[in-house]
Amino acid sequence: MHRYRSHTCGALRESNIGETIRLSGWVHRVRDHGGVLFIDLRDHYGLTQCVVDPDSPAFSLAEKLRSEFVVKMDGKVRRRPDGTDNDDLPTGKVEVYVSEIEVLGPAGDLPLPVFGDQEYPEDIRLKYRFLDLRREKLHQNIMTRVEIIKSMRRRMEAQGFFEFNTPILTASSPEGARDFLVPSRIHPGKFYALPQAPQQYKQLLMMSGFDRYFQIAPCFRDEDPRADRLPGEFYQLDVEMSFVTQEDVFAAMEPVITGVFEEFAKGKPVTKGWRRIPFAEALRKYGSDKPDLRNSIEMQDVSEHFRGSGFKVFARMLEDPKNQVWAIPAPSGGSRAFCDRMNSWAQGEGQPGLGYIMWREGGEGAGPLANNIGPERTAAIRAQLGLKEGDAAFFVAGDPDKFWKFSGLARNKVGEELNLTDKERFELAWIVDFPMYEYNEDDKKVDFSHNPFSMPQGGLEALKSQDPLTIKAFQYDITCNGYEIASGGIRNHVPEAMVKAFEIAGYGEQEVVERFGGMYRAFQYGAPPHGGMAAGVDRIVMLLCGTTNLREISLFPMNQQAMDLLMGAPSEATTKQLRELHVRVNLPQK
Repeated sequence: MHRYRSHTCGALRESNIGETIRLSGWVHRVRDHGGVLFIDLRDHYGLTQCVVDPDSPAFSLAEKLRSEFVVKMDGKVRRRPDGTDNDDLPTGKVEVYVSEIEVLGPAGDLPLPVFGDQEYPEDIRLKYRFLDLRREKLHQNIMTRVEIIKSMRRRMEAQGFFEFNTPILTASSPEGARDFLVPSRIHPGKFYALPQAPQQYKQLLMMSGFDRYFQIAPCFRDEDPRADRLPGEFYQLDVEMSFVTQEDVFAAMEPVITGVFEEFAKGKPVTKGWRRIPFAEALRKYGSDKPDLRNSIEMQDVSEHFRGSGFKVFARMLEDPKNQVWAIPAPSGGSRAFCDRMNSWAQGEGQPGLGYIMWREGGEGAGPLANNIGPERTAAIRAQLGLKEGDAAFFVAGDPDKFWKFSGLARNKVGEELNLTDKERFELAWIVDFPMYEYNEDDKKVDFSHNPFSMPQGGLEALKSQDPLTIKAFQYDITCNGYEIASGGIRNHVPEAMVKAFEIAGYGEQEVVERFGGMYRAFQYGAPPHGGMAAGVDRIVMLLCGTTNLREISLFPMNQQAMDLLMGAPSEATTKQLRELHVRVNLPQK
């Protein structure tokens, strides 16, 4: 018999009854039933109930076992007594009568429980992540992640893509976040950067004639952490294709992402035939460029009903042509208590309040706004929004460029509070027609709004003749349930257009050549039209595992302060290391 096991802890069935077997694993828990010890033994594959009674030669050692001891057990498989089957376990019809136990690895007092999935302080969980990962739910999430990545690879290969690995040490690039820099020992004063994404390399692969690339790529960005964005590093399904239009990318990738969701959705409906929503429309209807389409609410511009009305606050705002009034319909929300609750919520978000109209029995509007604008305008708003008795609407006014994010939060809040958001489905969509540029208020200049390497709609001519802030790009995102899960674009492969695009954003031709020399040179020697995208592996896994925190689907994540509590990173370098790298530490004044 094998030194440690003849079977795993998830393998035994009724067909094994009568066999002498050997198991090794962790003591999940010990139960004492009138002197008879029941030991649940766990390994990666499952859990088996083992029984030790006072007649067993292993009994004295079994009494000393505690949770998370690693042990080897020999014994005979037998049928569980009538009425004690556990239908939740594949091994639930059998148990092992133990004749011998060997302790392979004793365990001290546990800093956190492994049995059960109760909440526990995150700093303890991350410091003892190897224990945390033994917990059933987290362990299952990690294995689901493994299977999702396998599914992605299988589906990409079936679409004719080839997997390539690109360098980790590279040059700094303006991807929109801070780089992690790595000092060079043999080139004093110079630095490598960890890639924010393999953007330039995957485009260079298209220049090299490989046609269809993908990679499960690690990406590194020195960003502040959030629940839906891990600090430091993340993984993406990175894709690039040659001789394609935007439609070709959609046709190739939509079935891949849909298929992955359908495979792991556990029966929840998944969108078929994704909607394509222009960026401006997404902001206008949903107050978000990553709308949660499970929420049926669509906002509308109701400015005309308030222009010149008796509600002077809105009427005066609308004298400025850039200002508007948006309505957030609230079906079934027509109660004073709910409207007051939403008003209080808005104040908690730093707003002065949230105006509303309720429609009572008989269709009459109620509330301060209704009283000010009168029944005719109130009825017109109700008709435009398609509302009925018992419904309400909330109103946001001002410059849409400044309030659209708040209006989106209010839409989400209404959908959540009134149970209008269907939590049991996955709603996928393309967001298209992103603006090529935006105005950077901090630097007081025009800047790229998304990926700087995208092709402007209209090409070089648009860059030469249009107001930069009106140019749309061949850029697109995939959204799911309120999250951006992928982003991509058709690339600007024309050297003159590339230089012009960067010039508008304040980069001179010399700077373009210096910073993107490899790609710029490649474009001079026959560049195919190409495009692609990158899908966030971590966010997809998070959604499919039904959690809202990326730490619940990642092996060894950092905490909110970007610290690895398990390994003690970041840590100070030794004087010798700094001297070799020609680096001096200049700490900020306390």
